[in-house]
Amino acid sequence: MAGRINDEDVKAVRDAVPIDAVVSEYLQLRNAGGGNLKGLCPFHDEKSPSFQVSPSKGLFHCFGCQEGGDTLTFVMKVDHLSFSEAVERLAAQAGITLRYEEGGYNPAHQRGERIRLVEAHKIAAQWYAEQLATSPEAETGRIFLAERGFDQAAAVHFGVGYSPQGWDHLTRYLRGKGFTDKELVLSGLSQEGRRGPIDRFRGRLMWPIRDIGGEVVGFGARKLYEADNGPKYLNTPDTAIYKKSQVLYGIDLAKQNIAKASRAVVVEGYTDVMACHLAGVTTAIATCGTAFGGDHIKILRRLLMDNGSARVIFTFDGDAAGQKAALRAFEDDQKFAAETYIAIAPDGMDPCELRLAKGDEAVADLAEPRTPLFEFALRQIVSRYDLDTPAGRAAALDEAAPIVARIKNSGAQHEVAVELAGMLGILDTQFVVKRVAQLARWARERGGKGPVPSSLKPYETAPRPASGGPALQLRNPVFATERELLKLALQRPELVSPAFDAYGVDEFTAAPYAAVRQAILDAGGAEYGMQDAQEYLMRVREAAPEDTVRAMVTELAVEAIMRRAVDENYAGEQLVTVRRRAVERRVQEIQITVRRLEAGGDPAQLAAARNELWVLQQYDQALKTRGPAAL
Repeated sequence: MAGRINDEDVKAVRDAVPIDAVVSEYLQLRNAGGGNLKGLCPFHDEKSPSFQVSPSKGLFHCFGCQEGGDTLTFVMKVDHLSFSEAVERLAAQAGITLRYEEGGYNPAHQRGERIRLVEAHKIAAQWYAEQLATSPEAETGRIFLAERGFDQAAAVHFGVGYSPQGWDHLTRYLRGKGFTDKELVLSGLSQEGRRGPIDRFRGRLMWPIRDIGGEVVGFGARKLYEADNGPKYLNTPDTAIYKKSQVLYGIDLAKQNIAKASRAVVVEGYTDVMACHLAGVTTAIATCGTAFGGDHIKILRRLLMDNGSARVIFTFDGDAAGQKAALRAFEDDQKFAAETYIAIAPDGMDPCELRLAKGDEAVADLAEPRTPLFEFALRQIVSRYDLDTPAGRAAALDEAAPIVARIKNSGAQHEVAVELAGMLGILDTQFVVKRVAQLARWARERGGKGPVPSSLKPYETAPRPASGGPALQLRNPVFATERELLKLALQRPELVSPAFDAYGVDEFTAAPYAAVRQAILDAGGAEYGMQDAQEYLMRVREAAPEDTVRAMVTELAVEAIMRRAVDENYAGEQLVTVRRRAVERRVQEIQITVRRLEAGGDPAQLAAARNELWVLQQYDQALKTRGPAAL
């Protein structure tokens, strides 16, 4: 066993590596006054910084969770190292050779497990990079990079490498560096084969994945050959030093610029990160084979300091998978104080493709805030419903309102609720605003848990009985004119023909009346009644699809017309009233469509809808002033 590290060397390590330099590798620090610095604690979730660092004293303390100590304590806690491992890690950074009280210098194989695994990855990354730069076999990898706009300098900057196609090239190389088979398997660089460990990565382009401190902890490997039956991308499995849900590719290069600019750009792949950085977007990072989640947010929050003016821009692909990823990201939106946006390149290109097609400026432009993530989520939800029907608008509102209620800024929440009403085509804007406010208040009071109160359930226009169809009061004044017009069509067809036969079934809003109108149509129209009244009524009854409609035909054919003096003027009034009400309904539908399209739709469709609206309004005015003559 290795002996205790010499006390003088421990002190030398503490003195050589300032605590603020170490801590700032993991979170953004700002002036707290009195010579101290502050930031968001990496050991617990908090919204305002209570974690303070005193460079002059070499100490840190969190007033929230009470964690505290010196530089070594911080490294031990944040990276889960033992005391000796923390000293060894900082000593390696400072270039200090450690002495041990028992047994002199510590042999490499006696170091702590984490240090050994990190060292194996460091050596492997260097070896992979050398293979890419010098190996004839790696020409395939060099061509792959060149075709995507990356030269040798770019490969060196990002540490890109190549793993040979043989079974155990890296394994044998690392054995020669003193690593045991057990360490190689534990590191994820090797895996068990039939006759011992073999290389995990073979014949692939290699991206080293570094933690926020800059240590290589894993690799992302891209398939290059058709004969490779593995997945397109193969990542290091979870190990003692690598958890894919807790690392972000490029964070080591981007962290300072993220903190400085209060902005992070989340892309989907390694080449996208490269393209962004080379195009000047040096705040770009990516996940490593997993969805963007809570642990990734914790990393960014410590860098962004939960600044309300900070920006996180997601540049997901425009395909279905990219949209799904964006909606998943929105589920965690509340964990950010930063505003979240989504940017989708023209034609659904990713940043790497965009750089090749249109250059660095197009990539830089893509990374500018575009559509707020909540707005994107709303449009994805709304697009799934038929907004031309009340039921579709109700269902869309039911799903979309809770999204708006989750918007952090109350002023923005109200504004977006108004926009949502427009997107849905709901004319009663205050209804939507009120509902969103109620949901937001309920979420604050209940933490969003439990069933939504019945008072906040879907927007509905009218109750419908379980037996199907609304309960109709057919003698209600709303339907009186429709009833009168049908009685005239059955009893006095000469007074309403030929205008009546041009009326659509949908101009009769009560279902039974619409069925009677259809029966008249199927019987040859009201104009046929001018030839043989009795035959006409028999044909209408026979055309009725069922007994209830047949009974309604009989009822309307014998019921007295409400006006004593039944003439063309009275018939004209009924024709005009039914038609104007149908026009008014259509005008309202078009207004809903116009409002929805104004909130974001096809300009050509918007123009057509506005034109139809104008024509209908002119027609309604003509009916109002000219009466039956305008029919």
